[in-house]
Amino acid sequence: MRIISGLYKSRKIVAPKKLPVRPTTDMAKESLFNILNNNYYFDAISVIDLFSGTGNISYEFASRGTSRIISVDENFGCVKFITETATAFKMPIETIKSDVFKFLEHTHFTADVIFADPPYNFTLEQFSKIPELVFQNNLLHNEGMLVVEHSKHTDLSALPFFSYAKSYGGNMFSFFEVATDN
Repeated sequence: MRIISGLYKSRKIVAPKKLPVRPTTDMAKESLFNILNNNYYFDAISVIDLFSGTGNISYEFASRGTSRIISVDENFGCVKFITETATAFKMPIETIKSDVFKFLEHTHFTADVIFADPPYNFTLEQFSKIPELVFQNNLLHNEGMLVVEHSKHTDLSALPFFSYAKSYGGNMFSFFEVATDN
């Protein structure tokens, strides 16, 4: 994987092969960050990266100037790799080893952007629990956004707080936010 933009642009990061991950493709990641760039100043937001795996998304936010990033994964190897990489690059990433659903139920952290990249084989019920817990527990700041990555074969548009979706190859991003009265 490589960092696309920012301070660490073009830097390659090689994760151990034994990690149980499926990193977001560069094409999909670049498209996602183009969307986010139109909505946020990266150096002025906080981020929670759920099911963070290799830390691919967290590194991209850090490279673009985000100074408050929480990466959550239940796999010890993933958390260790992200911690070591963040330390080596002096990135402001705090890692938490936890089941994501338990984290969402009990956390006191809030953020402007929450990114979730759960396993693509999740059931619709498992996917629906992510926005349910995020919005039920008020984990997003005003004007915040939840982004859930999933397969193009999964449709999350019927879930509460769904705003829109974008497809990139086999990847899909569903965006969730509180409706604002304009």
